[in-house]
This record gives sequence, C-alpha cells and structure tokens, in this order.
Amino acid sequence: MQGEQKEQFVHSVFESIANHYDVMNDVLSFRRHVAWRKFAMKQMNVQPGDHAIDVCCGTCDWTISLAQASTDGAVVGLDFSQNMLDVGQVKINQLNLKETVLLVNGNAMKLPADDHSFEFATIGFALRNVPDIRQVIREMKRVVKPGGWVVSLELSKPASTWFRKLYYFYFQKVLPLLGKWLVKSYEQYRWLPESLIAFPDYKELGKWFEEEGLENVRVFPLNFGIAALHMGQKPIDIQTEESGGNTNA
Repeated sequence: MQGEQKEQFVHSVFESIANHYDVMNDVLSFRRHVAWRKFAMKQMNVQPGDHAIDVCCGTCDWTISLAQASTDGAVVGLDFSQNMLDVGQVKINQLNLKETVLLVNGNAMKLPADDHSFEFATIGFALRNVPDIRQVIREMKRVVKPGGWVVSLELSKPASTWFRKLYYFYFQKVLPLLGKWLVKSYEQYRWLPESLIAFPDYKELGKWFEEEGLENVRVFPLNFGIAALHMGQKPIDIQTEESGGNTNA
C-alpha cells in the first residue's frame, strides 16, 4: 500500500480508533510509551521559550509535554485526524494549556509553517504511517531553525533474532485480538504490525536522517530495540547555504 491509498487508509484507521487510542497505546507498549517519552524529553532538554511543532500529534501527549517544558513558548500540534485532535483538545483544556498550544488539522507531508520557525520538530509513533518517510523528515528539517532538532520516537525492531520473533508474534497475533476484544477494532489493530514490518530498523533510519542533511544524529534503541529515539540537528549555516552562500549585499 503506497502513496495516497496508504494515506486514506491510515486516516480512516485513526479517525475510527481516536476514542480508544490512549487505552490501546498503553496495552500495545505495556505503558512503556510514557517512560520513552520522558527519556526523549530529557535528551531534548527543551528550554522555557522554545517553540515546537509536534507532527502527527494524535491525542497530544507529546504536545502537552513540550508545552509544559517550554512554558511560555508556542507549541503547535498537527494531525490529519480531527477526531484525534478533538481528544487532545480536551486534555489541553483540562490542563489550562489552550493559550500555549495550537492544534492544526494538517498534512505531515506539507507542513503549514514557515521555514526556520521552531527549535524542535517532533513525531511520535507515527513516522511509520506516513506515505513518504523521507519527505516528512525533510519537512520537519525545513521548519526548524538552524541548530534546531528533528526528533522521532517510534516503535522499532529488536536486534535479537529470538526476541524479534516473540515481538512479532505479539504484534501480529495477540495485539489484533486485544483490539477486537477491548475496543471492537480488529482490522485497525491488524494494520499496526503490518506498518512496522515495512519500516526501517533504527540503524537504517539513523542513516536516513544523515542522508537528509541532519547533523549530530543520535540514535537510542529502547528496551532491546522495541522502540527507538532518533535526533538530528539542522546545520547552523543552512541559511547561508540556501541563499547560495553569498552573504554580501
């Protein structure tokens, strides 16, 4: 499944599971996603006043973490599923963050933001679902400031052969049944393990970050490679490069 067909299918999946997404995310990761996100935030070291865009923000857990860390910095949460954004907006309102966080229904393949706008562009547990992974990385790189960071937190593939087999068994056989029993969504949760199989492992994804022009790429496999954090920095001198290298009037 490629391109527009994949985009339409994934959109329908997330529109239909929005109200159950948080519960199933806990089940899917045994709630490890909370610790992984905390680890990511520690590595990012977001400062008060920093601006960030959370791409494919879903129900806004990472968006909220960014807003709480940046305090008075503006944070944009972007997703193409309005149902997911609606769930996230309730959380944001409950935490009194609606003055800080702007939620936007938009496409990760073409971010509605100017070049060099944010200190951070993040994407959590969604990069494997986009039609073109490299295009999304390029867009995230475009909208961060020189010296800013592109950050992906995503499920990955364990390095150990035996553990990978066990992991795939859980994802391919057990998880769809849990989706069926718990939230009446078998087909939607059958798609998630399929999306992971075609996704690059954490070593290859790190190379893609470098090939897209990001520097100081850091890769952190988490829990034996079940998930991975990737961070890449936009070159400091990229504005000079984009203007043709001529800084004279």
